[in-house]
Amino acid sequence: MPVPAPRPAVPAVAPLFRPFSVGHLHLPNRTVMAPMTRNFCPGGVPGPEIAEYYARRARGGVGLIVTEGTVVGHPAAAPTTDVPRFHGEDALAGWARVVEEVHAAGGRIIPQLWHAGLERKGDAVPHPQVPAVGPATLSEADIADVVAAFGRAAADARRLGFDGLELHGGHGYLIDQFLRPESNPRTDGYGGDLGGRTRFAAEVVAACRAAAGYDFPIFLRVSQWTVSDFGARLATTPDELYLLLAPLIEAGVDVIDCSTRRFWLPEFPGSDLGLAGWVKKLTGLPTVAVGSVGLDDSEFLSALVEGRGAANASLDRLVESLERDEFDLVAVGRLLLSDPSWVAKVREGRHSELSPFSADALLSLT
Repeated sequence: MPVPAPRPAVPAVAPLFRPFSVGHLHLPNRTVMAPMTRNFCPGGVPGPEIAEYYARRARGGVGLIVTEGTVVGHPAAAPTTDVPRFHGEDALAGWARVVEEVHAAGGRIIPQLWHAGLERKGDAVPHPQVPAVGPATLSEADIADVVAAFGRAAADARRLGFDGLELHGGHGYLIDQFLRPESNPRTDGYGGDLGGRTRFAAEVVAACRAAAGYDFPIFLRVSQWTVSDFGARLATTPDELYLLLAPLIEAGVDVIDCSTRRFWLPEFPGSDLGLAGWVKKLTGLPTVAVGSVGLDDSEFLSALVEGRGAANASLDRLVESLERDEFDLVAVGRLLLSDPSWVAKVREGRHSELSPFSADALLSLT
């Protein structure tokens, strides 16, 4: 059955519903479902309920779905037993079903490819006898194995019919660990100066590009913060940020997903631009803004700590930034957990029908 065309956007949010294209990926609007770890894949296999979970957001009008982080085929990649794998016949068959159902619902979807690195902690992990790995523990041969695992995953993403892929290069996971001097003590070609610290990430990007082809969009998620330090800084100046990103862009990145906790906060002194705005200005590449989109930030963090929800907030500031082309795409996270039809409701001006974020949404796949 053909997917019905969406209603035209109300004028107040029209910039959010302009089409966008990169490579062969054509999106009907600027909304992205942010990658959110759910831990609902026993043994790492995405089941039918995962396919329906993503298809429901596609039916709700999301322009592009980025899956939760899904780990590449390396023994130390997964942080828990219930995050999805992107390797093995059983897991890949599950992802094929996800793609099929999202496409049938009229959506577009890319997997986020992930290696947890030193954030793999405790014994509740696959292959518990395998220790966590990081920049200090990997030999050059080990690094080549990890790079190859990303390349295989990229080839599988294309084979399964995904619309592109995203590399998780932020939040203090393995790719990000190589980029940061505080987590990368190496003095060889994979450490030391900024050029050395970007080498691993650039090799991962290049391997994915070679495996998936030159018309297959590659997104890269970056962040200043990490899961263990919200105040961490990957780059302290615009020049440093550009020098860090340039080798990755040369290796084949098409879009940069700029993860922040509040998308509107200025990233560097002397400018109102957030991280996504700065990255677009410095590189010329399309960027994704993310961070408390649509949420009442005044109570959001305390609400999470206390197990409460968070109220909806005005989208005026977001729309104004899109009108100025500060960034190109907007990732929405927790609101899409509570309200799979959030995008359609915003497009049609049904703001009174928007569901606030509820902490209960973290506990199910509704």
